[in-house]
Amino acid sequence: MSQYIGRLGRRSPATPARLRLHRRPRRVAMLSVHTSPLHQPGTGDAGGMNVYIVELAQRLAAINIEVEIFTRATTAALPPTVDLAPGVLVRHVDAGPYEGLAKEELPAQLCAFTHGVMQAWAGHRPGYYDLVHSHYWLSGHVGWLAAQRWGVPLVHAMHTMAKVKNANLADGDTPEPAARVIGETQIVAASDRLIANTAEEAGELVRHYAADPAKVAVVHPGVNLDRFSPADGRAAARARLGLPQDALIPLFAGRIQPLKAPDVLLRAVAVLLDEHPELRPRIVVPVVGGPSGSGLAKPEGLQKLAARLGIADVVRFHPPVGQDRLADWFRAASVLVMPSYSESFGLVAIEAQASGTPVLAAAVGGLPVAVRDGRTGVLVQGHDPAAYARVLHDFAAEPALADRMGAAAAAHARSFGWEASAATTAEVYTAALQAHRRRVRSPHG
Repeated sequence: MSQYIGRLGRRSPATPARLRLHRRPRRVAMLSVHTSPLHQPGTGDAGGMNVYIVELAQRLAAINIEVEIFTRATTAALPPTVDLAPGVLVRHVDAGPYEGLAKEELPAQLCAFTHGVMQAWAGHRPGYYDLVHSHYWLSGHVGWLAAQRWGVPLVHAMHTMAKVKNANLADGDTPEPAARVIGETQIVAASDRLIANTAEEAGELVRHYAADPAKVAVVHPGVNLDRFSPADGRAAARARLGLPQDALIPLFAGRIQPLKAPDVLLRAVAVLLDEHPELRPRIVVPVVGGPSGSGLAKPEGLQKLAARLGIADVVRFHPPVGQDRLADWFRAASVLVMPSYSESFGLVAIEAQASGTPVLAAAVGGLPVAVRDGRTGVLVQGHDPAAYARVLHDFAAEPALADRMGAAAAAHARSFGWEASAATTAEVYTAALQAHRRRVRSPHG
């Protein structure tokens, strides 16, 4: 597998720089059907993918690749277009009712969404868009049709995959439908290039979806190192958030749904306090985020679990916050806890580490890439609360552990800048354009 992974992200030394620049796209149509880059991450279906699209688009624009992001309008008050940043335009497409439409109901609106995309394209000269980059399988189906209609290559990023999620379901969670599996398989076959977050995800595309290895490129997501940094340190962040200076603070930050397993953190805290009741006066467990996906079925389930476990006095629930405020939560924490059942990468793990905070995470998906086990955090095999409780006790027993791992975490995260992600993505675009041109010239070759 290592022979092909990332190959598309390397420039050939035999290719003149002038030719590479000539073949780089000038304008990309980026598709994000089910979640808007303007939405607050951590609420509804908004999460790491929102951050990914916003940051990537801005960095692509900075290297002279204009990006137009097509997303579904979720309120009548939205203007048809919004200038997100210089060179980045968000287009709101009317497709179905503005509110009250679950992600599972969106496939029925793909025809309307595609119509809106085609309307925008019809207002431009031929060749206006050089390439389509779709995110998540719903967008992939629109991108498939748009790329064929416009005669341009399709680059697709899965972000999550139904077969992988279904193989790692939390107890009681709802499996992804067969229609999604079929849809993803079709998109993999239709795409000129597939972008995977990690080598493991690249391998899963090949194993589960029969992706052509030559079309798969690994591009690690980045982190906004200006926003997520140790800044003025843990003590100052705790003072701003009204948190006790000497407390053990294991933080959960993200969407509240079974897949993310915030319940494992609460159960681990209950085990910890049962075995070490002396810690109760000096532990605070913030849960920052809102219910999402299958978590919407029981939006108050986590609060009720905390009460049943007898730890409601130490758990603090907070609604989703903006990125700057989130950075303060990361800085304030002793450790970020991510007991997820599946993560294509785990962007918040890099954000927390960039902020100087170690990560305690399940060894799933891209988290072993994001976290250096034993150095910038701790990876746990499985989801046994007792295993997480043991690590939390290590942080309680040795307060300097958070500082030592946090310093290593901040250094590790500095290699994940968005500029590098954008540069590698641009190279994938160039490879897709070149392959597409060869195929057009030799359709039977």
